Amino acid sequence: MSDQLTLSRRSFIAASLAGGTALTLDASVVLAAATATAPADVLNAFVRVNADNTVTIGAKNPEIGQGVKVMLPMLIAEEMDIAWEQVRIEQTDADEKRYGPQVAGGSTATPRNWLPMRQVGAAARAMLVSAAAKKWGVDPATLTTARGAVVQPSSGKSLTYPSLARAAAAETPPDLAKVQLKDEKTFTIIGKSKPGVDVPKIVKGEPLYGIDTSLPGMVHAAIVKCPSHGGTVASFDDAAAKAIPGVLGVVAVNSGFVPQGKSDTVVVIADSWWKASKAREKLGLKWDDAAVTGFSTAKYEADAAKIVGNAPQASLFKVGDPDATLAKAAKVVKADYEYPFLAHASLEPQNCTAMFQNGKLEIWAPSQAPAGGREETAKLCGLNADDLTIHMTRIGGGFGRRLMNDYMVIAGQVAKAMPGKPVKVLYDRTDDFRHDFYRPAGWHRFTAGLDANGALIALKDHFVTFGADGKPIRAAQMAPSEFPAPVVPNVDLGASYMATNLATGWLRAPTSNAMSFVWQSFMDEVAEAAGLDLPEFMRRTLGAPREIPGERVKFHTGRARGVIDAVCKSAGWQGRKKGRGFGFYFSHLGYFAEIVDLSMKDGNIQIDKVWVAGDIGAHVINPINALNQAQGCVIDGIGQALVGQKIVQENGAITAENFGDFALMRIDAAPREIVVEFVKTDFPPTGLGEPALPPVIPALANAIYSLTGKRHRRLPLEMI
Repeated sequence: MSDQLTLSRRSFIAASLAGGTALTLDASVVLAAATATAPADVLNAFVRVNADNTVTIGAKNPEIGQGVKVMLPMLIAEEMDIAWEQVRIEQTDADEKRYGPQVAGGSTATPRNWLPMRQVGAAARAMLVSAAAKKWGVDPATLTTARGAVVQPSSGKSLTYPSLARAAAAETPPDLAKVQLKDEKTFTIIGKSKPGVDVPKIVKGEPLYGIDTSLPGMVHAAIVKCPSHGGTVASFDDAAAKAIPGVLGVVAVNSGFVPQGKSDTVVVIADSWWKASKAREKLGLKWDDAAVTGFSTAKYEADAAKIVGNAPQASLFKVGDPDATLAKAAKVVKADYEYPFLAHASLEPQNCTAMFQNGKLEIWAPSQAPAGGREETAKLCGLNADDLTIHMTRIGGGFGRRLMNDYMVIAGQVAKAMPGKPVKVLYDRTDDFRHDFYRPAGWHRFTAGLDANGALIALKDHFVTFGADGKPIRAAQMAPSEFPAPVVPNVDLGASYMATNLATGWLRAPTSNAMSFVWQSFMDEVAEAAGLDLPEFMRRTLGAPREIPGERVKFHTGRARGVIDAVCKSAGWQGRKKGRGFGFYFSHLGYFAEIVDLSMKDGNIQIDKVWVAGDIGAHVINPINALNQAQGCVIDGIGQALVGQKIVQENGAITAENFGDFALMRIDAAPREIVVEFVKTDFPPTGLGEPALPPVIPALANAIYSLTGKRHRRLPLEMI
């Protein structure tokens, strides 16, 4: 990938050494310092060798439940040639200058770090081997390593890594691009299941998440934002709020959503969050929101119904002559599909703790993209980005919500207004629902043409969503390479855009969570018109194994065919069958096909079983986590599709207040069984936080159709 992290030798040796004991990149500011009873040597930004023959490895990316806090250290540990029981893991701070990209989003951690993190471990191993070779006066090539020791096979002698770490500090770091990596056939850690490092703390309820942050002298802050998105503060009277004992201050700030110089959020600071929350009721707030109160779900739906019948405003992809081809087609299939705005609905509400003193800002944030938060917070606080220190806490659910850093921006400004005091900003559940960055809604008008042999020869889609100046807003894009467009000879994909005042953002499996539903559900209709089931129609449409250029990445028809065949074999698919549905999707470099089995019980539909087949390359780095991710994606996708998730807007404001207005999946609604199989192919490994989610939505919709005979073309689905 073009965005793969590359750690150059220059960056590897850039920072100063720590008293002659650090080999590279001073990590002592990130990894906990050694103590008098447990001395340690820092080898590089990610590794510290401890005197007890354990190795502390820094996990650089935000942990949001996707498992990178274990997966990334696994890559380093493998190449260092240490036993997993020797590994200790610590979360690093946010510092992209030192660590490269630190983002939890887009399933990018694996493709970005597969080689760089292995190179980090291999470089540390090479320096330790070099130190041992000099000590013994032998050629480094004659030495091997195992379980945290350098071994001389000819003599049987060995030296532990702790005994060599200090001497290794004098070694010249190797060129990371040329460092010797292990033969993949000799892996002892990669490909073996490793449990989550935080699981014991989670089970015991120990402090771990951003919401658990507690600092001496900490005060608490509650927010009030304009109900209609984009509205700003006209005026407020804080006298009654400040008169409440324990209330320390009231400050108006900019959440980053409105132009600089404006305020859209009023924050009450008190010695407890409850007092701050109650004091919000005493603010005499008036909003400047006349320009943003006219937006509503009802208006979007009415406007989209009109627009979709007209010519698209913008062309996304066009080839051949679809209109002429449709006029001569043996069969023409038409259908309209739609899906709503969705909230992220993370269980841990947005929060951030910040302290400003001596011109510096220190932040504790459950952020998926701390670098973006650093830049935006520094800008609105009038600071340099280097004046911010960001500690990454574990994230209690985000699904893309915490790629936006409004909570960090607000906390920074409030802390600056209360110098010397740590301030924890905490949204309540209603704050969270009504001031999210929502998955955009969309409407599609499809037309497909088949020839006499049932082959797809023409395809049109008019996609209506949200944007301005002829371009989609954030997360409202549709790729011109949506399958099957690249393999159809006559295609016309167009889009039209409506205005909205809502903040939008990426939801787990961005765009794919919606596009999979409309495209694969419509393809099921087209397949039926061709007299085929969807898997067979997909096989014929995919054609011979080959790579097809895409907007950003190539699509391999052979890999797609591989997972289709695998899931059909696993589920015993034998064509269309009542209560069964199929879906396929390629997203975030992962190829996934899924089959859903439904049954009717006491007049209600229940999901009995889901089969999943995925291709994420040659290696499944941590199998137990991969299984959990795939199963979690299935449950998450079913939740998006099924349980009544829809964000409704009236007078510019969101109506949802809590989970009673936006239901999450319950145990009794989840599939009784989810079977997961990985098809290994000779490609670099890719991420797994998202690509297993999209196919289950159309598979579910198609299963409902096969069971009830009713085709559902809008989300959320109805199980009747």
